[in-house]
Amino acid sequence: MEGRFKLIFLIAVLFMTGLPLLGIWRGTDSPPTLPEHDPQSLPSSSLERSIGIESQSPGMDEKMVQIPAGEFILGSDQGGFNEKPRHATYLETYWIDPYEVTNHRYMEFVEATGHRQPGPPSRYARKLEALRGPRQPIVYVSWQDADEYCRWKGKRLPTEKEWEKAIRGTDGRTWPWGEGLKGHQANFAGETDGFSLSAPVGSFPLDQSEFGVFDGAGNVMEWADDWYVEDLYRQDKTVSNVSDHPPSTYKTMRGSGYTSQGGDLRITNRSFMVPDFRDETIGFRCARSN
Repeated sequence: MEGRFKLIFLIAVLFMTGLPLLGIWRGTDSPPTLPEHDPQSLPSSSLERSIGIESQSPGMDEKMVQIPAGEFILGSDQGGFNEKPRHATYLETYWIDPYEVTNHRYMEFVEATGHRQPGPPSRYARKLEALRGPRQPIVYVSWQDADEYCRWKGKRLPTEKEWEKAIRGTDGRTWPWGEGLKGHQANFAGETDGFSLSAPVGSFPLDQSEFGVFDGAGNVMEWADDWYVEDLYRQDKTVSNVSDHPPSTYKTMRGSGYTSQGGDLRITNRSFMVPDFRDETIGFRCARSN
């Protein structure tokens, strides 16, 4: 009996000590969503090649659009509390990018300055490779990243009011094309518009304001310059620049992304997030004073 027990014990010991060797022989499975490269570990030149920076023709997204001085309708009485009240306000002349900043343009900035590369906080980023097209909008950038890019360009992030006027126009419409959500006017609400993720900038002709500014209703949400103030429109309807208000915890984002649905699709919708947040649905464009 004692001999049988020793034999069983010996077999168990051999089995347990053999498990590590079995694991080495079989290998390990890679996480299914791991991209081929971690963008934060790649040197700039490698990431540039991966998004095709050398193949992009310059020019199209460099020219800015002038927004003339005058009144426009800001806010909505049909939206959330932070969008009310709908009222007329005035802005001086300013300029704004007609397109969201692209991967190509942003990587020029990274290459020239050594600024950190765009990327998620975790190395296990879903869909990252599919978001790297040279004409797709840059994503996975924080408010600080966007602010530094615009300053490098001699520009700045647009204020909330500047963004809304440039996208909405002057007549108080709900979307750049007017009213109604039939058809595929913009890249939002999933894959029914033909794009499961972000689209190359300017892909939707109807998602264009009367000033010629594209992708305000869809593609990616965009950082604005302002600190978020929930009841801003109720506090002071005459302030021409909402950045004049004291800071809060959050920065404001405007516009919809390719996953947005329902009430988030209104041009007047005001979103907000901590300024160091980075996500695949958030990008930006730049503006400058006249």
